[in-house]
Amino acid sequence: MIKRRGVLTHSATLAALATLPAGVFAQGRKDSIVLAMALEPSPGLDPTGGAASSIAEVTLYNIYETLTKINADGSVTPLLAESWEVSPDLTTYTFKLRRGVKFHNGEPFNAQAVKFSFDRAAGDKSTNKDKRTYQNLSTQVVDEHTVVLLTKEIDPDFPFMLGQATSIIVEPKSADSNATRPVGTGPYRLENWVKGSSISLAKWDGYRNAGAIKLRRATFRFIADPAAQVAALMAGDVDAFARVTPRSVTQFQGNNRFQVVVSGSRAKTILAMNNKKKPLDDVRVRRAIAAAIDRKAVIQGAGDGYGAAIGSHYPPSAPGYIDTTAINAYNPDKARALLKEAGVNNLELTITLPPPPYARQGGEVIASQLSKVGITARLQNVEWAQWLSNVYGNKNYDLTIISHVEPFDLGNFAKPDYYWNYSSPKYNELYAKYKTTARAQDRTKLQADIQRLLAEDSVHAFLYQPQWVTVANKNVRGLWKDMPIFVNDLSSMSWA
Repeated sequence: MIKRRGVLTHSATLAALATLPAGVFAQGRKDSIVLAMALEPSPGLDPTGGAASSIAEVTLYNIYETLTKINADGSVTPLLAESWEVSPDLTTYTFKLRRGVKFHNGEPFNAQAVKFSFDRAAGDKSTNKDKRTYQNLSTQVVDEHTVVLLTKEIDPDFPFMLGQATSIIVEPKSADSNATRPVGTGPYRLENWVKGSSISLAKWDGYRNAGAIKLRRATFRFIADPAAQVAALMAGDVDAFARVTPRSVTQFQGNNRFQVVVSGSRAKTILAMNNKKKPLDDVRVRRAIAAAIDRKAVIQGAGDGYGAAIGSHYPPSAPGYIDTTAINAYNPDKARALLKEAGVNNLELTITLPPPPYARQGGEVIASQLSKVGITARLQNVEWAQWLSNVYGNKNYDLTIISHVEPFDLGNFAKPDYYWNYSSPKYNELYAKYKTTARAQDRTKLQADIQRLLAEDSVHAFLYQPQWVTVANKNVRGLWKDMPIFVNDLSSMSWA
C-alpha cells in the first residue's frame, strides 16, 4: 500500500492517480463532500422567488440564513436572532438580533435588513409563495439589533415559519440578483453552477463561526434517473444522496460501505385536481376518483412501501392529526356509482407527471386503478420547469401527482389563486377562525374540522405521507435523521 506521504513525493504516482475515477477522491477528501439531488433548483437560487423545494435544499442555512433555525427534530432555535419574546396574545414578536454579522458582500446584517426582507416578501412584485403571510405582517425597527414583528394572524408555529426558506434575510443592494449571484450571511458562498449538472459551494472564511465549519467545499450533483443514482453511489462519485429513489435502497442495505437512513417527514403526496375544470368541479367526480384509488397499492408502487396513508392534507407525524382515510376509502363500486350519479360517462383525463420517480411510478399505478372504474387517464411526463410553468403557474392541467413538503401549509386552500383552484367560503371561514384562535385546545379542534372538510370536499385524492431515504458513505457524519423541512445543512456535516 502506498502511504499518503509517499504519494506526495512521487510525481509518477500522482500522474497515475489523475486517471482514477472521481469517486476515489470523493471518498478520500476529508474537507469536501459530493451530495446528489434528483432535481436541480429552478428557476434560480433565490427561495423567495420560486416554489421548488430544491432551491432550499442547496441554499437554506448554507448560503442564506433566517432569524430562527429548524432542527432535524422539528425544534426551533435562534440563528440570526439571539432570542425573542412573544406577547400573551401571540401577535407581537420582539427579536434581539445577533451582533457582528455580515453579508458575503461585506454589508452589515441589522434590523433594517430584516425589515427590507419581510417588506420585500409582501410587496406587489413579490413571487414569494408565502406572500400572503407577509402581507399580514408588519416590521418595526427599534434599533440596529432589535426588531418587532406584528402579525394579524395568530400562529403558534410562527417561529417555525421564520426558519423556512421563504423567510431568508437578504441584503438589500444584492437582493434582485440572488437568483444567479446569491448573497447571504451563511457559511458558504456560490463557487460555480454548471447548469444541468452541478452546483459547487465554497466555505466563506468571513463567516462569524468559520472555525466550526468542517467542510471547505460541497458539490451538489443532479441525478434524476434511478439507475444513475445507484451507479453514482456505488462508484463513490457521490458521498450522500438524500431522498434517493426508494426502489434502489435494497442494493445498499447490508453493504458495509454505506449507511441507510430512513426519515420521517411532514410531506403529503397527493393526486392534485384542478377544482374548476369540468367535470372536476363536481365533488361527486372528485370523490369517485378518490374512491377508485387503493392507497396501499400506490404506496407500494410509487414509494416502494415507504409511506403512511392519509385522507386529508395533514400527515400523521404532525400535532393535531386525525385519521380521515375512511371518508374516501378505496371502493371501486362506490366510484362507479358516483360517476353515474354525476352523469359522467367515458371520462378522459390527463395526469401530468413531474420528473420524480414517485410521480412517474405512481401515475402508472393510479392510471390502472382509474381504468377499472371507467376513467381513461393519459399520462403526460413533463420536466420540472414545465410543471412549474404550466401546472403551478398557469393552472393548465387536469390531475397531477406531487409531494407538498411544507410542514404547515393548510393556508394554501384559502388562496383563491392557488393552482388547485379550490374555492370554499366554508373553508375560508374555518381557516380564518383557526388563525385567530389563541387557545391551543380550541385550535386543535379546528384543525380536526379543517382536515374533515378537506376530505369531505375531496379537494384531491390524498395519497400518503412519504418516508425519505438517505444513502451515504458510512463515514459521513451530521446527516439529518428526520426531515421536517427539505434542507442539506452543511454546517453539521463532517467526515469521521
